[in-house]
Amino acid sequence: MMTIYISVAVLLGLAYFRVQLWLWSLILVVGITVLAYAWGASAGISVGVGAVAAVAAVLLNVRPLRREVLTRPLFSLFKRLLPPLSETEREALEAGTVGWDGELFSGDPDWQKLLDLPEPALSEAEQQFLDGTVDVLCRMLDDWQIVAKNKDLPPDVWQYLKEQRFFGMIIPPEYGGLGFSALGHSAVIMKIASRSITAAVTVMVPNSLGPAELLLHYGTSAQKDHYLPRLAKGDEIPCFALTGPEAGSDAAAMPDRGIVSKGLFNGEEIVGIRLNWEKRYITLGPVATLLGLAFKLEDPDHLLGAKEDLGITLALIPTNTPGITIGNRHVPLDMPFMNGPNWGKDVFIPLDWIIGGPERAGQGWRLLMESLGVGRSISLPALSTGAGKLACRATGAYARIRRQFRVPIGQMEGVEEALARIGGLTYQIEAARSLTCAAVDRGEKPAVLSAVVKYTATERMRQVLNDAMDIQGGSGICLGPRNLLGRPYQSIPIGITVEGANILTRTLIVFGQGAIRSHPYVLKEMQAVAEPDQAAGLRAFDEHFFAHVGFTISTGVRAFISGLTGGQLLPVPDGPNRRILQRTSRLSSAFVLTADTAMLILGGNLKRKEKLSGRLADILSNLYLISAVVKQFEDRGRPKEEQPLMEWACAESFRVIETSFQEFLRNFPNRPVAWLLRLATFPLGFRSAAPKDDLGHQVAGLLMTPSPTRNRLTQGIFVPTDVDEPLGRIEDALVKVIVAEVVEKKLRLAQRQGVIRETREADLPAAGIAAGVITTEEAQEVEQANAARAEVIRVDDFPSATLRQGGDQ
Repeated sequence: MMTIYISVAVLLGLAYFRVQLWLWSLILVVGITVLAYAWGASAGISVGVGAVAAVAAVLLNVRPLRREVLTRPLFSLFKRLLPPLSETEREALEAGTVGWDGELFSGDPDWQKLLDLPEPALSEAEQQFLDGTVDVLCRMLDDWQIVAKNKDLPPDVWQYLKEQRFFGMIIPPEYGGLGFSALGHSAVIMKIASRSITAAVTVMVPNSLGPAELLLHYGTSAQKDHYLPRLAKGDEIPCFALTGPEAGSDAAAMPDRGIVSKGLFNGEEIVGIRLNWEKRYITLGPVATLLGLAFKLEDPDHLLGAKEDLGITLALIPTNTPGITIGNRHVPLDMPFMNGPNWGKDVFIPLDWIIGGPERAGQGWRLLMESLGVGRSISLPALSTGAGKLACRATGAYARIRRQFRVPIGQMEGVEEALARIGGLTYQIEAARSLTCAAVDRGEKPAVLSAVVKYTATERMRQVLNDAMDIQGGSGICLGPRNLLGRPYQSIPIGITVEGANILTRTLIVFGQGAIRSHPYVLKEMQAVAEPDQAAGLRAFDEHFFAHVGFTISTGVRAFISGLTGGQLLPVPDGPNRRILQRTSRLSSAFVLTADTAMLILGGNLKRKEKLSGRLADILSNLYLISAVVKQFEDRGRPKEEQPLMEWACAESFRVIETSFQEFLRNFPNRPVAWLLRLATFPLGFRSAAPKDDLGHQVAGLLMTPSPTRNRLTQGIFVPTDVDEPLGRIEDALVKVIVAEVVEKKLRLAQRQGVIRETREADLPAAGIAAGVITTEEAQEVEQANAARAEVIRVDDFPSATLRQGGDQ
């Protein structure tokens, strides 16, 4: 029996440490021979058993033999089983780059690699722009006036945006733009979003998916020289028309068509494109002068070559081109940023209006996939983080200022629980925002992680603002100039919906694309099977398939052993986060084993099992959030006072990960496999729970108390000092309320002791002076705090006649 135990231990060790196949085979042959002899077999039989094992080892290790005997039948089987990829699916899978998501899919993340990355930092020019130019813009913005009355940004704001190159943040200086990094671009959007969602979206769109982004990467020299300076100065206002009534997320179903044909342009007959389209939900569409258009291009007369269906193509078209109709405005949940439909009927354009020129005809989907990844990485996470930080700052202070039952509402445990979520989730999305921007600035094009950060940031914004509205109560739901959160709350579904609705992003993209794109072998196997050269495809498939088999066996062993030990044997960098990193590595191996098993058992059906793939997406997303949170904490020098935020954020993600594993395994259709998976990944059961109440208490306290930690958590938003501003009024009241709390304790004690018999709050200071309990100066502190509190909790009201006229006059 001891021999069996030793043998099993050796095999597990070989798998755990991922030894090479030849060494594994050699040890296995020797081991089988020795075991046969130890169990009583004769020397001849033992040698015979060893010989059989040796033949199997040779079959596995001699590649030409392995390819003919084992790989070729498997290769043919995979060709039959794998569903054919459409051109759009293939381009989507191959777009962008793999970064930290590849480490998470390895089952053994290299944490030192992550921690050694430089800390994300703004340049001096970016910081000056934020502190000066952006602050000036924020002071110009009156969001109530913009939304309730004008339904647009004021003309002076539009002019300022153009003059200060807000629409050219991503355009290099040589073309007249600001040349900001992804982090700088994100920081600008985040600060503006804390002031006005309408202004933030207006600035956001020209700098994310749009003509400038596409021209920079794919435009011809002539296109860049002509358009980029004009876009940088605001002489051209761009929009990008992708979504239509019949094709939102399903680009393959796009009905918009361009036909290569001959026609007259400026009085001359040329070969061009005749276009017909209908688009909607196009941000900046109503005011755009330059239209980026996605359409399917066809060449029935073969004017460009033998191919008739050229595929999705992108073009730049001035909106004054004959045949274009710019429609009326949409009203996205009362947010008055410019958004609306447009149409084109028999619009004839030259071929060189194709982005990148005629040679880019049919390459539009790949261009879009790569550009969408960058846009998702920056714009919406920035907007979400700005809203989250505003809620932390404003609602945290409000919970200290507002009182019920003579105590600050933030001291009530129900409110405290919501405050902890506001702080912890905002800490998460700030970490993910900065880490993902840093990846873009290193030249990465994060295809999968862009979807992760867009999905997680906007969903956490939803939770944060819901909690903030619960705490604010009536002051949150009554709109007016004093209300800081009503408009961000209204904007939640906008962020959830645009650049890929979150339901689709979670169930189809994060895991559906990630399982193929980020996995070390799956995409390579699919490419090998699709290789036109059969011999080359067979060789590649042989290499990747058997590497995949070894990887899966090793990952299963690592997941099982780590599950038994809680990951405590896993090597990770030393420090206060050691256990967090070990737990994350352990869950990474459990995730990869589960993902591999799901793909093996369900095959192509997995992409239709969206509930299952959505849970795997939640696991991957939260593994990334933990990584970002730890990286952020380490970059900041492990500040002790910030540790509750870091621990709460990680604990919450661990809870979501284990809950997602539970739900996945409970609903996996092959029950024996689900049972085996549970045994392999969680042999001791599920252990993670929600963050402890004491931890939540500490996080809530950080939001309600002025401190460097509170400032760091909300860093980058616009914080006015003027008490006529809603946030400035709250900031002023918070300081006064905290100062007065010391005096109020004296008054409460005097009441309990019978020294003061007055019960009316307003009369307590005077009674305290009369009783000699407090000084006149202390009474003034209480009165100032009471006056400031009254101003903060006051809500706007309007005459009925004014509301009938459509707004505050």
